[in-house]
Amino acid sequence: MRIGIDARMYSTEFTGIGRYVYELVRRLTALDDKNEYVLFMNEPEYSKFEESKRVKKVLVNAKHYSLKEQLSYLWTLRRAKLDLMHFTHFNAPIFYCKPSVVTIHDLTLSFFPGKKMSSAFYRAAYNLVLKTAVKNAKKVIAVSENTKIDLIEITKVASAKVEVIYEGVGEEFGPRGDKEYQEEVHRKYSISRNFLLYTGVWRGHKNLVNLIKAFALLREGPEAFDMQLVITGEEDPYYPEVKRTVKELGLEHHVIYTGMIPEKELIALYQTATAYVFPSLYEGFGLPPLEAMRCGTPVLASKSSCIPEICGEASALYFDPYDPEDISNAIRKVLLDETLQETLRECGLKHSLKFSWEKMAEKTLEVYNECKK
Repeated sequence: MRIGIDARMYSTEFTGIGRYVYELVRRLTALDDKNEYVLFMNEPEYSKFEESKRVKKVLVNAKHYSLKEQLSYLWTLRRAKLDLMHFTHFNAPIFYCKPSVVTIHDLTLSFFPGKKMSSAFYRAAYNLVLKTAVKNAKKVIAVSENTKIDLIEITKVASAKVEVIYEGVGEEFGPRGDKEYQEEVHRKYSISRNFLLYTGVWRGHKNLVNLIKAFALLREGPEAFDMQLVITGEEDPYYPEVKRTVKELGLEHHVIYTGMIPEKELIALYQTATAYVFPSLYEGFGLPPLEAMRCGTPVLASKSSCIPEICGEASALYFDPYDPEDISNAIRKVLLDETLQETLRECGLKHSLKFSWEKMAEKTLEVYNECKK
């Protein structure tokens, strides 16, 4: 088959979807020696990517959620003469009706539209594109059982049409690191004490405000833990309440913002964090806790959406994400119990090994072959 892949997010520097696309392309092209692949890319990734005999690239330069995505991208796809097209996110041209597969990573915008999706027009456009992509696809890939359930509820798609394929954790994540490099990263970001780590975007459903409130309670409690909270990710101007809460609680000297950081530095932070805290209200999969587990870090996570499904029963300690006091108590419990810390490290590392990008690529290739029948 001649298979197209929407690789406009192809990059390890993007958040979860970018990593998914990067690993999918990388593993598929190593695994599959029968099919030909056409990658539809934006700059600068287009210029960086090297073609091979069976992997070609096409420049699209169409942003997600844009008019160009619906018009010129559609024309580019039609000219490509594909047997199958894989849309790696729900953003597909609504008039593309040839055989396709679509991956649904989450339904966050359905449950937590946020400030960027405040207008009725944008919400209507989102629903139209999502439902059309699912309706037109021969098969739909959901990244968790929870996402599949949400997808069926929202789009009324038949259960048999949806295949659950988990994401993976790369080999670059591991519990052992270079001490000198770790110290260098600490100096770069002024990390001078034990610290809690959060990684990800700064959107409302990520629940950073409640994490910050929990951190304040932790510092004020009977033990008065003298720790730092390290928050990675790019500051979002739509959510000024993150920094505002830090200031209101007098935590400016205890909270560190790293901004977007290279993967190597991120791994060093995972490896050296006292604990990783994931307070999200909603996720489609939730890759960061698994990455932290693979790095041997105790994980605390919210008991919402797919997170318990992905993080496992004994591999993380769960809390109510809507209650800062419960978050604080869970963190306190881990910090005071070295045996619990070791249990979470061991169980987490073992659990994370169940998630493999190779398995993801193999199962995705099976979906492609099913579409051929």
